[in-house]
Amino acid sequence: MTPVIWVGGVLVDATQPSVSAVDHGVTVGDGVFETCRVDDGAPFALTRHLARLRRSAEGLGLDAPDDGTIRCAVREVLAAAPDAGRLRITVTAGLGPLGSQRTPGEQTIVVAASEAGASRPARVVRAPWVRNERSAVAGLKTTSYAENVVALRYASERGGDEAVLANTHGELCEGTGSNVFVERGGELLTPPLSSGCLAGITRELLLEWAADDGLAVREAEAGELGFEVLDDVLDGRAQLLITNSVRDAQAVTSLDGVDLEAGPVSLAAEQLFARRRAAQVDP
Repeated sequence: MTPVIWVGGVLVDATQPSVSAVDHGVTVGDGVFETCRVDDGAPFALTRHLARLRRSAEGLGLDAPDDGTIRCAVREVLAAAPDAGRLRITVTAGLGPLGSQRTPGEQTIVVAASEAGASRPARVVRAPWVRNERSAVAGLKTTSYAENVVALRYASERGGDEAVLANTHGELCEGTGSNVFVERGGELLTPPLSSGCLAGITRELLLEWAADDGLAVREAEAGELGFEVLDDVLDGRAQLLITNSVRDAQAVTSLDGVDLEAGPVSLAAEQLFARRRAAQVDP
């Protein structure tokens, strides 16, 4: 399907210019965004996504985006895109200079919907770069995605479709667009937010729903998951699962080109998430 795009209050043709060349989101990546899965015309967990959008904006020093405006835009876009499987909401600082200094003014809001794309296996590659957990934008979902583009290209060149990174302390952190869970000792562990990873919505829901269901899934203690735990995965002593808003919860099928078996807790987590997501569109 052709993407359906809303900018500044109107639907626009996807092939036509609609954002200024001097928008600060274009020139320096001064913006934030969210991506939601869409099922039968309804965006999943929209309230949580909008709350994180506000947190990211505040972390960048931007005014909180107007929920009402965005919700109206979402309804308009999805009404025009009944087959959409993916929704993206982007908010930038608006017009600005050709440098990092921000000019106060009206924000740019873009809401776009497209098909979800083909389902992909989770083939992971270890990236040689690290996340800086002390960065000014650590944990924020910003449009400054160049690091992720480079790391994902690195993974793609090696047969993967996701790259995972350590932080500056050598701890397991996250993927370029996903959170990571390690299954070992009969439980699933995910790096703590102090590692510098994004507070993923799917990660958050899996932790909550697993607690409700009695499934052994928890946030690791600081330092509990070193990046070397991936050696245990390669040796079969541990397993991997990744989560994001399009994949949901997905067991990893290969690491650095080595085929992996899914762990029993990972498979149970996949099933739990699918069941709970189907039962509630905006948990």
